[in-house]
Amino acid sequence: MPRPLVIQTEDLDPQPAAWLAERCELVRCPADDPRFPALLARAEGLIVRTYTRVDDAMLTGAPRLRVVGRAGVGVDNIDVAACSARGVIVVNMPGANTRAVVEFVAAAMLDSLRPRATLDRPLPPDEWNRLRKSLEAERELAGLTLGILGLGRIGSQVARLGAALDMRVLYHDLREIAPPDRHGAQPVPLDDLLAAADVLSVHVDARPSNRALLGPPAFARTKPDALLINTSRGFVVDAVACAAFLRANPRAAAVLDVFDPEPPGSSCPLWGLPNARLTPHVAGATRHAKREMSWVVRDVWRVLTGEAPEHTLTPDSPSC
Repeated sequence: MPRPLVIQTEDLDPQPAAWLAERCELVRCPADDPRFPALLARAEGLIVRTYTRVDDAMLTGAPRLRVVGRAGVGVDNIDVAACSARGVIVVNMPGANTRAVVEFVAAAMLDSLRPRATLDRPLPPDEWNRLRKSLEAERELAGLTLGILGLGRIGSQVARLGAALDMRVLYHDLREIAPPDRHGAQPVPLDDLLAAADVLSVHVDARPSNRALLGPPAFARTKPDALLINTSRGFVVDAVACAAFLRANPRAAAVLDVFDPEPPGSSCPLWGLPNARLTPHVAGATRHAKREMSWVVRDVWRVLTGEAPEHTLTPDSPSC
């Protein structure tokens, strides 16, 4: 029997890739490669990560496609409804990078609020004392208010982090969340969250209503010395409004790991701002997380062999 063809358009961890290659014909081919259309025409599986767009136009050229695997969590780049209409199953790996993102949030808080320096040479006493004074932190995390926008899989673990650091933890979410799942965080309206948060960590999904959720009205209610951390979606933060807020409030800061579009171009208004730290979408980028996300190949293979996948998405599923 001929083995089914699965196209891998972006990086996978070698171990899961080798596992799948033992079972099917696995071909690495980016979506912009000239070979891609011919391969797609006979492919039964497609595995993507972040930057391959699976939409109706692509699906038109994939008459044999049965499954799309997202080697990650969110499926913003996959038109799940279009896949469903064609009988194509979409699978992902929820929770695979949760710990990595939470660690990134912890690092962002500490880097921003607890300045540090390393020594590379002996210092005379006067320089030693000047350095120590310049690195004196204004605030400790303990006692600060951590505001979490979106208490889902990642946001709830950030709440645990805040509690462990003796922070006051508030959250805002569209859903009613049972107290045991809040990890001590208290629900508040969005306006109250913005007004109270010393640190605002964003973990919302990809629904259209979240576009520019943090725009001029939201920044007008934000504390002038707040730290904003966004590891969710770039389009949640209005970059122009964020830049204006940072310029007007030099004691505020923003750590932004996601952008709209990616990568951000020269017109992005955040370049050059001393209180804006921009990172290249790496919050979930650990070797362990990448391997866990790449194990979506198991569900891809389950679909191809007629088994039910562990993690499947429908048009009504929230995009984590």
